[in-house]
Amino acid sequence: MDTRRVVVTGMGLVTAVGLDRETSWASLQAGTGGIGPIENLDTEGFKTTFAAELKGFDATVVMDPKDARKADRFAQIAVVAAAEAMAQAGNPVPADPFRAGVIIGSGIGGMLTFEQQHLKFIKRGPRGVSPMFIPMMIGDMAAGLVSIRYGYRGANFCTVSACASGGHAIGTAYDQIKLGHADIMITGGSEAAVCNMALGGFGNMKALSTRNDDPATASRPFDAERDGFVLGEGGGILVLEAEEHAVARGATILGEVCGYGMTGDAYHMTQPDNEGIGAIGSMQQALRTAGISA
Repeated sequence: MDTRRVVVTGMGLVTAVGLDRETSWASLQAGTGGIGPIENLDTEGFKTTFAAELKGFDATVVMDPKDARKADRFAQIAVVAAAEAMAQAGNPVPADPFRAGVIIGSGIGGMLTFEQQHLKFIKRGPRGVSPMFIPMMIGDMAAGLVSIRYGYRGANFCTVSACASGGHAIGTAYDQIKLGHADIMITGGSEAAVCNMALGGFGNMKALSTRNDDPATASRPFDAERDGFVLGEGGGILVLEAEEHAVARGATILGEVCGYGMTGDAYHMTQPDNEGIGAIGSMQQALRTAGISA
């Protein structure tokens, strides 16, 4: 089965520069940024007062309002992005639902729910905690809600590996198809942690940029004057399929996943190896699995 080709038939985006694929792409082409002063919480006392927030996001454009209320924001984002990706793919219905799965990564999961429910616990005690707290908080609920929506009964879980969570999800979903375990996978990543605890935690570990006077230029990953990353929220979802499956149903093929690599630095909890050993190894793996010579 390792000769199977894995193709992309759908893409969905919910970002700080657009709540759908076309708007996000147009914003990127125009050089429009999505970073600005935080609007959804009081930033008094925080070292960083800006983020890449979603403006005007409303999950009920896709989800039933009752279901949306039972889902954390990160899961709502995943469902909305998945709906766009699946629509582009033609909403494929697999002949065997056990050969279709969902893997969606999230580094933090339902931190907003955790924070809100903790405040209720402090105020009202154990009885104040919602019975939906655990299902809303856990990281795999994004994948769970998407699988329920489309009836996909194959592999269904969340990859949790900090900033690499979404990438690991896509690589793992690719493996499911490449190795013959699935014919179609919904995969990607979703995050929504612009909240007090994340802003305080990341800020106190000096991970966030503090360019409060010029947030639009704060995200500069390869700049000598970089002073940290920018907290943001959003999601991106792909529909991956075995090439023969996509061709058989007449789907439009948007691209191909030829290979990927996964490595670790084995160096520090938060700081990458100074020599880039892990990054180099990951790129080499990706080239090898794709059959491309360096």
